[in-house]
Formats: sequence, C-alpha cells, structure tokens
Amino acid sequence: MAARLLLMVPALGSFLFTFGTGVELIRFASLRAVLPGGGRPEATPHVEWGAALWDPRVLRPLAMDLGLVVLFVLQHSLMATALVKRWTTSCFGVLQRSFYVFCTALALQLLMRYWQPVRHGPLLWNACTEPWDTWVPLICFILHFIAWLVIFSVILIFDYAELMGVKQVYYHCLGMGDPLALKSVRAVRLYSHLRHPVYLEFLLVLWAVPCLALDRLLLAGLFTAYLSCGHSLDQQDYLYLRAQLDKKFLVFSREEAAYGDLLARNGPARGKES
Repeated sequence: MAARLLLMVPALGSFLFTFGTGVELIRFASLRAVLPGGGRPEATPHVEWGAALWDPRVLRPLAMDLGLVVLFVLQHSLMATALVKRWTTSCFGVLQRSFYVFCTALALQLLMRYWQPVRHGPLLWNACTEPWDTWVPLICFILHFIAWLVIFSVILIFDYAELMGVKQVYYHCLGMGDPLALKSVRAVRLYSHLRHPVYLEFLLVLWAVPCLALDRLLLAGLFTAYLSCGHSLDQQDYLYLRAQLDKKFLVFSREEAAYGDLLARNGPARGKES
C-alpha cells in the first residue's frame, strides 16, 4: 500500500505543473494580446506584404514559431495514438495519463517560452488606433473573459482529476481499477468523440484580438485547423453535456439553499461555525 501511495507524488507533481501551464497560457493567449503594454503588436508603417514575406526579420521568427507549433501538435497527437498509449502504459503503468499531460504541458511551455513575435511585418488588422483604441480592446477583453469562464465551467462538467491522471492513481491505490471502466456508455461515447472539450472557446481566444500580427495569424490558423480535425461531436453528445451541466447547477443550488436554511435557523455565527 505504501508503494502505491508513492505513485501519488509524480501524479500530483504533473497536476501542479499542468495547472501552472494553464495559468501561463491565459497570459500568453489573452493578456499579452489584449492588454496594452502586455506585448501587443505595434503597427509598422509603410510595410508591403510582398516585401515583408521576403524579409529575414519576418521569415526567421515565423519559421521558429512554425516549428514550435508542429512540435506541440506531434506530441499531442502521437502520444494519444493506441500504439504509443500501449507503450507508455507498459513503461509507466497507471501513471500513463499523468505522463501524457506532463509532456503536453512541457510542449506547451516550450511553445510559450520560445515563441517569436513578428515585429517588422504588417498587421492583418489593427484596431489599436483612434477611434477604436479603447472600445475594441475592451470588447476583446470581455470576450476572452467569457471564453475562459466557459472553459472553467466545462472543467466542472468533466472529471478534471481524471483528465489530469490523478484519479487513475488514486483508484489504483484503493484497488478499484480504471475509473473509465465505471463511466456510463454515454460518457465513454462522448470521450471517444471529444479530443478538445473547449473547441469554440479556444477559437474565440485565438482570433478575437485587436491587432492580428503574422505570428498570431500563424498560431490561430494552425490551431484552428488542428482543433477542427479533432472535433466530431453530434447532437447526442451535446444533450449529454447539457444534462451533466444541469446536474452540476442542481447540486450547487441545493448546497446554497441548505446553507441559507442553516443561516435562517441558527444565525450567521453558528452557520459559519458549522
């Protein structure tokens, strides 16, 4: 039993590393592109598209960024294939899922750390000048805020501990087997169709920016194509998602109502002590 409990250490370490990468992703994809002073691209005057596409100052960062995106896509896709899953399972056992999400977070960290902005190229659009320099970035910030709020809401629907690989190790420690084997048929069907549970929200984050530079266009275009290839939900999957979300809201509303009744009977002080 003690040896099994030791497996929780790398599982929790992978979980914390992935969580930190998610926080960094918000800064990289949203705050840097929307907020002034966060790295938002500046317009380069009198730059023609024909000349820019032959400029080494444009081609070098684009080539670097392309390589980073290809690295992430290859890691994220190849490690999800049945052949690689069998190999990693034979090597890491119950830690297979934790190893996968750790490698995904590591590839994403490399992409964010070494991403090269194109500072000498033209902008596909630029709404950071008067008279749009105030309200367009504000609208983009609101859209990004809503998108991330929906993403966190979707996390409430899905079993986040299972997605991160922690639940697999916990069940292994208790001798309960694979948690996916306990899922309903509708849940397993949804997981087989859904590689990216926040498809539309990520597309909104990628494209809803006040200034679209060439490196952002490359990032948004490649990830749009990649996310589209892994998105195959149908009406039954959407109905299942809606039912699960309604259940979550029902649980939260019951807890809030029970806490309100406790305050009404015992007063605020006793309610907090309870």
